[in-house]
Amino acid sequence: MTTSNPPPDTSRISISAHYTGYVWYRHQLSATAFTTLTGRIANACLTPVNAFLRRVAGAGIDTFLLQRHLVLDHLIRQLIEQQGVEQIVEIAAGLSPRGYRFCQQYPQLQYTEADLPGMAGRKRRVLQQLQPEQRHRVRSCNILAESGDDSIAALLASLDPQKKTLIITEGLVNYFELPVIRTVWARIAGGLKTFPQGFYLTDLYPDFADHPSYRYVKLAQKLVGFFTRGEWPLHYASDHEIRAGFLADGFSGVEVHDPADFYQRLEMPRARTRTLVRLIQAQA
Repeated sequence: MTTSNPPPDTSRISISAHYTGYVWYRHQLSATAFTTLTGRIANACLTPVNAFLRRVAGAGIDTFLLQRHLVLDHLIRQLIEQQGVEQIVEIAAGLSPRGYRFCQQYPQLQYTEADLPGMAGRKRRVLQQLQPEQRHRVRSCNILAESGDDSIAALLASLDPQKKTLIITEGLVNYFELPVIRTVWARIAGGLKTFPQGFYLTDLYPDFADHPSYRYVKLAQKLVGFFTRGEWPLHYASDHEIRAGFLADGFSGVEVHDPADFYQRLEMPRARTRTLVRLIQAQA
């Protein structure tokens, strides 16, 4: 069954996946197979921009990309080792090597990556080349589809309903206006309630208007919008607003993590000023 009215095209988001894929590789978090020529070109174009932002704002775009990626990895490990999560779905995984790495580290995992058809096809070919593995699947998904084969509901229906399940979105939510992405969060919260335990992890860039580097944040926001041919809105003005918003969307527990809280525990680049990204851990 397919939707009669296709949802809006979200393929522009895949453009940034090429850049982040190359960032992971450049910082030894990934393999060559996950890189593309588009990613290399984007990295070259943004190198002077990153150097400028590090000098005037205390952190470049890559700083926050790495902070969010490494903290998310840490939180995922905790959920696997302490909460017994055995099933992970990463939506809009792009060229992230996370699924490949975690399936090697945790043999018990059933890992599903979901993305738009073009990126899903590319990722499937990469994984088949590296290590064909039945418990590491790739399938297409459009988060804006309310029903049909590519919807979140169909994606979750394909999983084992008896396993504790984690959904991850990284580098996705700030491509959508808040009212739009909140409908997605509500569908995720509702879908996770069908499992014995359901968890959700995401990154989010808040609208910290009082941040000392706020004008440079707005510059970076425009750059991301330019490269992806669309908007890149910031969501919520404080950790309190974030927590209240996720609770209102149907989650029963919400933790808001600042990467700076992990500086002493994880090896990651540090910003000279306050951090700009938040990691959200929610439970349904």
